[in-house]
Amino acid sequence: MDRLQTMSVFVAVAEASGFMPAARRLGISPPSVTRAVSDLEARLGARLLHRTTRSVTLTEAGERYLADCRRILAEIDEADRHAAGLHAAPSGLVSVTASVMFGRLALLPVLLDLLDRYPDISVSTLFVDRVVHLINEGVDVAVRIAELPDSQLSAVRVGSVRRVLCASPGYLAARGRPRAPSDLAAHDIINFATMAVGGEWSLVRNGKPQGFRPRARLIMNTADAAIDAALAGRGITRVLSYMVAQHVATGALEIVLQDCEPPPVPIHVVHKEAGQTSARVRAVVDHLVEGLRRNPVIGQAGLIAGGALTEL
Repeated sequence: MDRLQTMSVFVAVAEASGFMPAARRLGISPPSVTRAVSDLEARLGARLLHRTTRSVTLTEAGERYLADCRRILAEIDEADRHAAGLHAAPSGLVSVTASVMFGRLALLPVLLDLLDRYPDISVSTLFVDRVVHLINEGVDVAVRIAELPDSQLSAVRVGSVRRVLCASPGYLAARGRPRAPSDLAAHDIINFATMAVGGEWSLVRNGKPQGFRPRARLIMNTADAAIDAALAGRGITRVLSYMVAQHVATGALEIVLQDCEPPPVPIHVVHKEAGQTSARVRAVVDHLVEGLRRNPVIGQAGLIAGGALTEL
């Protein structure tokens, strides 16, 4: 095999976590795959994979080499497409990642519209509640709900959401409406653990940060469950504003302590550096920016006077 073929085999083994599944994916024999990776490691003078009878995992050198291989192979593919006159016509597979609930509620409708607009583009989604490393994990585009650190990625801001406290009207009628963060101590709290960084809810009182450490009998690991419990009248919970937009609009939930919310957190569409952006990725980024900016729930005004958002 030539060098590029060997790199492609290594990428397949790394992504499939094994030699047999990589061989099936590539349509070649398992011994050919094993030999290609062994020859590659011998040429580089470095071990790229840890091999056991049950698993194949990347070494530290392998992780770095995988990212480089993905980038090089993508650039070669783009060069071929450009030479063939296809650069101006977006086509091919684009992978997009976002948090689970945001992906379902806000991103999916935009992606479905994308498929109608670009019939030659295919989309693969990775909706997970963690930060996905675009280069290392081979993902093209991400929607990040957080303040972004400096990086080699390009980002376009599309809106923001708020971290809101909410409860059902029935609960508030029975237990009263909190007027200050200190009032929360007398209420039933439904704690969505992801929203309590360091175990605290960050709030603001008279312009100054004020933390509240929730003591909850009901601790949820998903926003859906926390919202369902609040709808059932079991207490006050804290989630992101887009998650409860529909319930607030219908009156099923009410926002409390709105004047004590921390500053909004931005939403960005993130992708690799502009110089490495293919026509298909550029088309997807532009479409997501356009579509998400039209969404009133995550716009600068937000659903309920404001906007704020955190990475989930």
